[in-house]
Amino acid sequence: MFRSFLSLFLKSNCPLCQRPADLELCDFCQRQLQKCQLPNCKELWQGDLPVFAWGVYGGILKRAIAALKYENHPQLARPLGQYLGKAWLKAQLSFPEKFSHPPTVVPIPLHATKLKKRGFNQAELLAESFCEVTRLKLTAKGLERIKETEALFGLSPQERIENLQNAFRVGKGLRRQSQVILLDDIYTTGNTVKEAAKALQQQGIATCGVVAIATPLHSKLG
Repeated sequence: MFRSFLSLFLKSNCPLCQRPADLELCDFCQRQLQKCQLPNCKELWQGDLPVFAWGVYGGILKRAIAALKYENHPQLARPLGQYLGKAWLKAQLSFPEKFSHPPTVVPIPLHATKLKKRGFNQAELLAESFCEVTRLKLTAKGLERIKETEALFGLSPQERIENLQNAFRVGKGLRRQSQVILLDDIYTTGNTVKEAAKALQQQGIATCGVVAIATPLHSKLG
């Protein structure tokens, strides 16, 4: 009885609605987030750089990602990464025959300046949770961001491309002929992951595909 009474005072509040929560999120917000899942997460799993995205970037999912990144709630990466991992396993995706080895997951890195300011890389935290569920290998420092890029929001398509040119280089833990899956929090135009994949390819490392927790609906159009 004492432990039950004490637990009432030890519960944390949900960072999205401030309701009491036993886990990272309250039951209500978990249910609302589940409604954000795409009916077909592998709809973009096609072409030279296929994409697997869990949910629509908007509403409470957009709010959760913002709270994770900008409001110092790194614990939100755990449930989001789990959602992504469970959907990945359920999808039972296949890879072309040229990808003969099990891929390793490489998160899109932050520049050192932004990493120091934020204190964590949200893509790396998402990747940790994703890999716990899927049992895929994680190479957390496989890429480095060597160029401090501007925020992509508000830039024209050409400015986005120029902004990301030569932004990445291969980091620790990857060798030639490695095969990787890139993981980012949001997939929009694809410019970031394409530039990362180019840096990997220059070192003989193939990218099997991209996974992301969210994508805007317009990403389906191209």
